[in-house]
Amino acid sequence: MNLLEILSYGFIQRALLAGTLIGMLCSTLGVFLVLRRMSLIGDGLAHVTFGSSAVAIALQLYSASSLLISLPLVLLSSLGILKLTEKTRLSGDAAIGIVSSVGISTGIILASIGGGYNVDLLGYLFGNILAISREEVYIAAVLFAVVMLLLYLFFNDLFAITFNEELARVSGIRTNLINSVLVLLTALSVVLAMKLVGIMLISSLLILPAASALQLARSFRTCLIIGNIRYIYFVHYQPSSQCNHCNDQSGIVRRCRSCQTPTQPWKKTFE
Repeated sequence: MNLLEILSYGFIQRALLAGTLIGMLCSTLGVFLVLRRMSLIGDGLAHVTFGSSAVAIALQLYSASSLLISLPLVLLSSLGILKLTEKTRLSGDAAIGIVSSVGISTGIILASIGGGYNVDLLGYLFGNILAISREEVYIAAVLFAVVMLLLYLFFNDLFAITFNEELARVSGIRTNLINSVLVLLTALSVVLAMKLVGIMLISSLLILPAASALQLARSFRTCLIIGNIRYIYFVHYQPSSQCNHCNDQSGIVRRCRSCQTPTQPWKKTFE
């Protein structure tokens, strides 16, 4: 089976499209977060996403419908981290630790009440880029457009507070507003990446491409470009947790047929 035949399958096309959109989004935000020493906020919000996913599963909301629960909860949690840092004597990492511990403990409690760690919840933990539905691709495209538009509108302000927040404040930039925009955009990215790579890998995908790009780039814009390229490559070649031995693209369709089980999405895909 050649590459063109592989690309003719709908689930491969959805995986490539969603991976590209979310990859460009998260790699761009990752540069701002790493430079501002806020990179662990992705890990904290990922734990909150675990809790929100448990809430959605308890309410019997799956796939794209679960975003109705995850989005508002993660957005509110990101603002909670920011407010804890601004209004209390807590440092950023302490605020992230508090919110993430609440999120992960909520998820564990709800999973225990619901009868244990079912397959759907484990799917959110480890992700499956090949199981992304058409509705999730549409949602990812809309949110990608919204986030990139906000990044374009606030780029100069984000650039200013990234390198010197005090100077940006005395220059008249509304730093509280820009910080809120940054954490909200990060929260959206974490929710989008949840189904793509799983909650366990979200923080690494926010940090590693940006950190490696900072070692190679000589300017800020070059860093954004390099981060995008490295992140898209990483997303497209990350192994699927649901089908670990299907990494050889030349035989992915043939091999996935042998991996069909009642707990995996392959059966519905190939019917």
